[in-house]
Amino acid sequence: MSDDSILAEFRAAGALLEGHFILSSGRHSANYLQCARVLMNPDRAAELARRLAQKLPRDLRADIDLVVSPAMGGIIIGHEMGRALGVDAIFLERPDGEFTLRRGFEIEPGQRVLMVEDVVTTGLSSRQAMEAVRAAGGIILAEAALVDRSAGEADLGVPFYPLVSLNFPVYDAGDVPPELAAIPAEKPGSRKS
Repeated sequence: MSDDSILAEFRAAGALLEGHFILSSGRHSANYLQCARVLMNPDRAAELARRLAQKLPRDLRADIDLVVSPAMGGIIIGHEMGRALGVDAIFLERPDGEFTLRRGFEIEPGQRVLMVEDVVTTGLSSRQAMEAVRAAGGIILAEAALVDRSAGEADLGVPFYPLVSLNFPVYDAGDVPPELAAIPAEKPGSRKS
């Protein structure tokens, strides 16, 4: 599956949005990937996860004990990655701003974890989620994501395997170009604050 065919899947699902968006990182962009829309079809979600799992080196796939994803965006792709890899998949939540395990989820000390995200922009959420996994005793082997929109600049501290890498420009709040600033900003992600 080429980058173009993956983007075609996003377009077909109405998941590649254009306008003025404030990303969960706080940065601004004229493009937004609503992964929940591309993943709402179970067959498409399973196929994208299968393709993402194939991007992982064979020896890494064999070492993974558990898939962990941050809520909300990572839940569906994390679950499907667990299915593709034949391991359990759990998720972290931020009820009070910091990632934590809830719902009876546990990570056994020394358990080898693949972090799975929908989209990585700066990598901040991923790094915060990894801190929670390590605090629970897990060992992060790598991270996988549907989309890397960091232009390869996100430093996650572990090997990173995105299904597709996109280079949509992003801007700090004070550097938004006038043509983008003229469009009312939307914050379509799961974190509104």
